[in-house]
Amino acid sequence: MEKFFKLKEHNTDVRTEIVAGITTFMAMAYILAVNPNILSAADMNPGAVFTATSIASAVATILMGVIANLPFALSAGMGLNAYFAFTVCGSMGATWQFALAAVFVEGLIFIVLSLTSIREAIFNSIPMSLKTGVSAGIGLFILIIALINANVLQASSSTVVSLVVLSPSNPDFNALRVLTAVLCLIGVLITGVLIEKKVKGNILIGLLVTWILGMICQILGIYKPDPANGFYSLIPAGIISRPESLTPTLMAFKDGFAEINSRGIINFIVVLISFLFVDIFDTLGTLIGCASSGNMLDKNGQLPGIKGALLSDAIGTTFGAIVGTSTITTFVESASGVEEGGRTGLTAITTAVLFILALFLWPIFSVIPSFATSSALIVVGFLMMKNVAKIPWDDVTEALPAFFAIFAMPFFYSISEGISFGIISYCIINLLTGKVKKLNPVLIIVAILFILKYIFV
Repeated sequence: MEKFFKLKEHNTDVRTEIVAGITTFMAMAYILAVNPNILSAADMNPGAVFTATSIASAVATILMGVIANLPFALSAGMGLNAYFAFTVCGSMGATWQFALAAVFVEGLIFIVLSLTSIREAIFNSIPMSLKTGVSAGIGLFILIIALINANVLQASSSTVVSLVVLSPSNPDFNALRVLTAVLCLIGVLITGVLIEKKVKGNILIGLLVTWILGMICQILGIYKPDPANGFYSLIPAGIISRPESLTPTLMAFKDGFAEINSRGIINFIVVLISFLFVDIFDTLGTLIGCASSGNMLDKNGQLPGIKGALLSDAIGTTFGAIVGTSTITTFVESASGVEEGGRTGLTAITTAVLFILALFLWPIFSVIPSFATSSALIVVGFLMMKNVAKIPWDDVTEALPAFFAIFAMPFFYSISEGISFGIISYCIINLLTGKVKKLNPVLIIVAILFILKYIFV
């Protein structure tokens, strides 16, 4: 392991890497329940999607560990799966086979782009101040996702979002929402204490303790499962289950190509470009954010092993389409493992093994509550925000674009939008202030493409 993963060179050890891998998996295991649910809205078989998601996640994450020797995990991207189900198959009326065909072609294009170093060139063209801003922005993005999933935040007609209703006299009061919100915040405080005490595996321990507290509440009757409203049992009903068959979705993307004749090549290209843009910059943003958080970028702001990481992502997307799931991408929850000390591919391999085990141990993984994973993600968001100190705030041409990237991610609920606003504003403000020499050709091209996307796509 030392020879292959170069653990000492990365100032880590086997125990740290394994704990980091487990932490990453626990933080992102929700995708195994959420992805089948979302794609079933497109009439896909949820059991087959679950198996496809598990296998594709494992394969892509193994590639990340072996090819790139980086601690990042991959799975079906949130947002991309919603676009797949609700826009392509919903609003546009296309079949899920048509959407899978677009994902398959997207993956092939990504493989070419990764082998020709185009995606790597885009990564390296982004200035360090923006990379730092992206890392902090992802911290806030993770935070708002966690607060919503844990029911701490809820929709509000007057303020967009608001604190969960705490008063029992309010007609919108929901005891389970309040309980899960409180358990999440207790978990955050517990994890904070563990971090302060320098306890190894603090994020994972905090997550598990929060889950255990939830199970105790269920045993005592304080937490009463209400599946109709999204509050499920926190206690596993069993241990081992048999994996669902892949047959309903395996190689189904081939049928989607036949639909291009009826729907038109233009519609196919529009769908393909949408997948391409979001996936390219979601992946780059995640790699930037997680690598910056773990101080894994070199002195030039570049990530060693980036080509292998992007190739793993591309192959994962192509393979995912073959077995039957939406775009596979690098997960922002990888930051939880990085914050636990994960620095090599051993972290990724550990996460991949758990994805494989999940095929057989789904009764356990299916009941990991969102308020427990959210407590871990809130802490990760907090730790990633420390990067704002590295932004040169006295240089407006560097700091303002970084600020754009920071606020755009949580407020627009998109990593790619944060990068888009950051790059466009960076080019414009440096152009207007006469600092054209700071702009490299790749960055200018990317900014123009983003602008064209907003106009035409």
